[in-house]
Amino acid sequence: MTTIEEFYPSLRSRFRGELLRPGDDGYVRAGGVWNDMVARSPGLIARCADVTDVRAAVQAAAAAGVLTAVRCGGHSLAGFSTCDGGMVIDLSRMRQVTVDPECRRARFTGGCLLGSVDTVTQKAGLVFPSGVVSHTGASGLILGGGFGWLTRVFGLSCDNVEGFTIVTADGSIARADAKENADLFWALRGGGGNFGVVTEFEVRLHPLTSVLLAEGLCLGDHIHRLLRRWRDFMPEAPDKLKWNLSLRLAPDTENVPEDVRGRPVASESVLWVGDADEGLPHVNQVLSICNPVAVKRKVLSFLELQTMADEEFPPGRRYYTKSGYFKSLDDASIDHMVESLATVPSPSTQIELAYLGGAAARVGAEETAFGDRSSPFVLNLLANWSDPGDDDANISWVRSLFRVLRPSMSPGVYVNFMSGDEEDRVPEAYHDRWERLVAVKTYYDSQNFFRLNQNIYKTRNPGKEFPRID
Repeated sequence: MTTIEEFYPSLRSRFRGELLRPGDDGYVRAGGVWNDMVARSPGLIARCADVTDVRAAVQAAAAAGVLTAVRCGGHSLAGFSTCDGGMVIDLSRMRQVTVDPECRRARFTGGCLLGSVDTVTQKAGLVFPSGVVSHTGASGLILGGGFGWLTRVFGLSCDNVEGFTIVTADGSIARADAKENADLFWALRGGGGNFGVVTEFEVRLHPLTSVLLAEGLCLGDHIHRLLRRWRDFMPEAPDKLKWNLSLRLAPDTENVPEDVRGRPVASESVLWVGDADEGLPHVNQVLSICNPVAVKRKVLSFLELQTMADEEFPPGRRYYTKSGYFKSLDDASIDHMVESLATVPSPSTQIELAYLGGAAARVGAEETAFGDRSSPFVLNLLANWSDPGDDDANISWVRSLFRVLRPSMSPGVYVNFMSGDEEDRVPEAYHDRWERLVAVKTYYDSQNFFRLNQNIYKTRNPGKEFPRID
């Protein structure tokens, strides 16, 4: 295996972007990642200027056997966007977005953040359905599926992709869409970063510039009742309504009454996607349940909606998750979640609950590699703290609650919510799609060069032939 020092000169001679090594100006800043729990020290950061640089970096690293991570926004919970001692292919200089307003289509390059895409598409009054934190990398989010505010009305992020341009493990540049390399196109929509470096996405857009959002907090015995009402209400809710709940300790902020701060609450976010006058009766119906306090209703721009959570989940804090799905949410699970708030170690930790359904549920189970869509209740236990000395307490709290809830959950996990200690759950994430994914992976990356991901590699006979990439 070639060392970074031996490998560096051969790449430098054909690389147009920046190559940063430890000690170089800009190395520390370029090497930072969102989750401080997974901070590492790569031997080389290759900040690619374009697809030619990506191709050169992949070819050189693969030939030399250099451990390689791919970074877009650095938001991988598990730390897959960095590595110790190896090379990071950094796409942060590749943030170009072009929009065709008449066709409602966009193309954007592999380093784009969600905010990069939103800023340009909104100039045309259009949106791409994505996540909820604007400094998230678009690539990782899309390749893992992509939940967000617009999931119920427009589907997952990956459902809205019409084509990929990708650099595969042998350095080839391939196009993947419904007609060309169709198996690769299928796998990229939910199968993560297993197959190569996506350098361009072609996506569908939807008209939207503003939304109606309401928020409130429920306390005490109302929390149990609210969760039961939410569970029963959402299966019949209109697609335009998204009602998320977060169980947490009320934050110490100006918009929260002093006597509520620090107390266990169910924080409600009720979104109507569409005409505000049409949505107001639906939003008011939700807010009439269980007497919430600190209620706010407002019409806000889509860009404001997309940046609301940025400060709540900043880079440099420590994050740990366990996630999964329920087909139905039983009373015992609700009780366990609410009772757990009495022992939560960090005031920033949240038990996030969302309901999929809608447009996401109408995509056929075999149309994409994304995991099971038939269990619509999504749970994410998201621990969020700052002091490394509190690692054990926060991780133990999440693991303990997850062990209690797991028997009532469906098999499956959203790969973008997986921490780095859940390798054993990767086959569970894909269910019946596992063998087909392994076959695609084996064809396009037989040596498992792209292994810093929720890895699906398994040595086996692919079982089918795939067309060669020119």
